[in-house]
Parts: sequence; structure tokens; C-alpha cells
Amino acid sequence: MLIRSAKEDVKYVMFSREQIAARVRELGSALTAKFNGEPPLMICVLRGAAFFFTDLCREMDTLMDMDFIAASSYYKGTKSTGSVRLVKDSSIDMENRHVVLVEDIIDSGLTLEYLVKLFATRNPKSITTVAMLDKDVQKPNRFDVDFYGFKIPDEFVIGYGLDYADYYRNLPYIAVLKEECYQ
Repeated sequence: MLIRSAKEDVKYVMFSREQIAARVRELGSALTAKFNGEPPLMICVLRGAAFFFTDLCREMDTLMDMDFIAASSYYKGTKSTGSVRLVKDSSIDMENRHVVLVEDIIDSGLTLEYLVKLFATRNPKSITTVAMLDKDVQKPNRFDVDFYGFKIPDEFVIGYGLDYADYYRNLPYIAVLKEECYQ
């Protein structure tokens, strides 16, 4: 096995650790204000949103419940497959609760759209969607997220939880992956 640094595969850094931290603070403040003291149920879409979710929850000045689900539409590729697979469901009752779905990136929005429809059947008080990144792609019937960290061009990004074939999640910044690494 070839041993190398993950940093060698970075084409360029799109958002630094400091830029990410500043934006997550802003999102945390906005969500704190939105729920005005009512404890939301924060739900992390694993695995990509784990870093963002943790940081976001720490930036919110409110009581909250936290849960984790696993859903995917990528299956180790660089483009969405067009179908969503729910691997792990929420274990907390959502009825009459403010639910906040936290995702890493919105591409087509297929995963969040699927989850919003699924969780709406569980009678929450509200469902709010949050993503670290909102990819600028033109797709029919694209799902729009309620809150996002940054808009990005249609490039394949890694770091801060985002991966390619389960690698690069641990990078403390968001970067574009060199094309030769996934072709």
C-alpha cells in the first residue's frame, strides 16, 4: 500500500479552518434565535456531517436533543446515484418537536428531500434543514436548504467530514480533490 499524506491530493483549499469556524458560529446564532428557547431535536446525517454537526451544536446556546441517522445517495462515487438509502433511522420521537436535519452538502438535494418527507410523516412541529455546503448545480426540482454555510461551484470537495471513498474526512478545511485521485 502506498503511504502518502492526504494533503498531497488537494488541488486547492476552498475554505480554511478559520473561515469554517466563523460561519458555523453565525449559523449557530441564527438557529439559537430561530428556536427562541424551545429545545430542538438536532439530527446529524452521518457520516459526512459529523464534524459540522458537532461544531454547530456547540455554537448553539440552547438545550437540545441530538440523534444520528445514516443515509446516502453516493455509494463511494463522486456523483449522486439518484436514489437514497436509509441505513440508520432516528431513535427519538419527533412528534411536536422542532427537528433540525444537518447535512454536509446539498448537490441535488435528493437525500434531504427524502428525509424531510419521511420525517414529516412523524408529526414534528417543524423541520429545518441545514447544510455546510450548497453546491451550485442546475437541476430540475432541486431541493433548497433553509440554512447553509457556503455556496460552492460544481466541484468535488473533501475535508471537514466530506470524503471520497471514505478518505479525507479528517482534513480541517474544505478543499477540491485533484481529479487524478478519483478518475
